[in-house]
Amino acid sequence: METKAEKEQWTKVITAKHRLLDLHLKDVWTYRDLIRQFIKRDFITQYKQTILGPLWYLVQPVMSSIVYIFIFGRLAGIGTDGVPQILFYFGGTMLWTFFTGCLTGCSNVFLTNQGIFSKVYFPRLTVPISLAAGQIIRLLIQFSLLVCIYLFYMITGTRFHITWMIVLYPFIVAWIGILGTSIGLIVSSLTTKYRDLIQLLNFGIQLAMYATPVVYPLSEAPEKFRWLYYINPMSAPMELSRISLYGAGSVPVDMLFISLGFTAVLAFFGLVLFTKNERNFVDVI
Repeated sequence: METKAEKEQWTKVITAKHRLLDLHLKDVWTYRDLIRQFIKRDFITQYKQTILGPLWYLVQPVMSSIVYIFIFGRLAGIGTDGVPQILFYFGGTMLWTFFTGCLTGCSNVFLTNQGIFSKVYFPRLTVPISLAAGQIIRLLIQFSLLVCIYLFYMITGTRFHITWMIVLYPFIVAWIGILGTSIGLIVSSLTTKYRDLIQLLNFGIQLAMYATPVVYPLSEAPEKFRWLYYINPMSAPMELSRISLYGAGSVPVDMLFISLGFTAVLAFFGLVLFTKNERNFVDVI
């Protein structure tokens, strides 16, 4: 006669992962409702009891762009390859904020979610996915304002060299998101042991912006420092975004391939470290 334990049939069995890259993407899709809940949670947490709420998505890049126009456009006299200054700086600030949002959000995944991670099972990859998705929503709100400014300049007579490359813009956004998320996953795997990396990251992001053509075009970069832009994987997508939207600027082909290579390598190592670290991070923290 069968015992009660022998009659039990489990619908899901959770075991330790042994493969190098075991993402359980099917489980991520099963938990897609949880991703939506994480997005909602992060939104409420960030803007609860604020007056402007989501309008901060627009206020921050607009104010930053005004400051950049005054400092880099007026005082320093740095050119923008013929692009109206507000479009140039707003578009660059918008994408850089998207990149840093993905990076800093994912870099704190284990520290900010250690409570829930240690109590219940769900695919851990849902958290960085929700963080990146939340940043995409923020970017879409900012992009709607960019389109309004863009149309205003077109109506008032400003000519842009629009080409077929405008269709590449969504892919450029995805490229930047993958790059920021990948670096964030690598950092998150290291911060479980070395907490001071978070402070170093915040400082490094501020310096990295000036080593990336965000507030100036690549054409204005000194020739002797060109090697720096080749090893910076954000240089190519930032400059390419302006080519796709405004038809201004240029990116060497070898820089594009180097940046894509860096992105692929960072994405691979980010996923490997993340899946490896999620197995034992509770014991470390």
